[in-house]
Amino acid sequence: MGNHFHLLVTMRPEDEVSDKEVQTSFQRRYGDEYTLMPGQIPFYRQKWTSLSEYVKEIKQGFTRVYNKKRGRKGTFWAERFKSVIVEKGETLINCLAYIDLNPIRAGLVDRPEEYHWSSLGYRFRSSRKDGFLSWNLGLKEYNVKSPKERLRLYREFVYARGGVDLGKGRILDAIALPENVERFIQRTRFFTDAGIIGSREFVRQGFELFRDIIRPKRERKPHRIQGLDQVYSLKRLT
Repeated sequence: MGNHFHLLVTMRPEDEVSDKEVQTSFQRRYGDEYTLMPGQIPFYRQKWTSLSEYVKEIKQGFTRVYNKKRGRKGTFWAERFKSVIVEKGETLINCLAYIDLNPIRAGLVDRPEEYHWSSLGYRFRSSRKDGFLSWNLGLKEYNVKSPKERLRLYREFVYARGGVDLGKGRILDAIALPENVERFIQRTRFFTDAGIIGSREFVRQGFELFRDIIRPKRERKPHRIQGLDQVYSLKRLT
């Protein structure tokens, strides 16, 4: 976007990453010029399974390149990133659709795949060239088809959610809950500020798991998001 970006990523816990995977990642990143010592493995395992470190490297790397290109100095990003824990399945694919529809809401393009810096646009141009983006789109029916078919199904889902015109007056709002299109657009803040978003049980369990990090002043209960069926938020947003 003009002054920020959105990422939907799967972070793996440290205990699910083997020593061999850390060594392989190290060699891919630094080549044969450097050798990873056994005592360094825990450090890199922690570093490469940390969301904060992941975002930090992206932002710092971009800033270095941008500053060099523009002949400027100093920081580029004004604030710390915000993060939301998203449940797999229906909530996840709605979150991905929210991200891909951002350029439409901002008036940058007429169709989401026309925006070069989005996952939908990238998949349209490079869907069969590499494995840069995951094809796990959150729903079982999107995982059993060919990449081309998954792309078609997901595109229809995004168009329906955003009420996007296909051309010649045709709108794919009959494919995925057309009565919720406007409500979906009005509830988009939940995908950036909810804290935890998903089913009631997912939000409840997430709160208990991260209670020591959240440190709430009072007990938090899942709040239902009106207009999004069976989706709850950790925070009550207006």
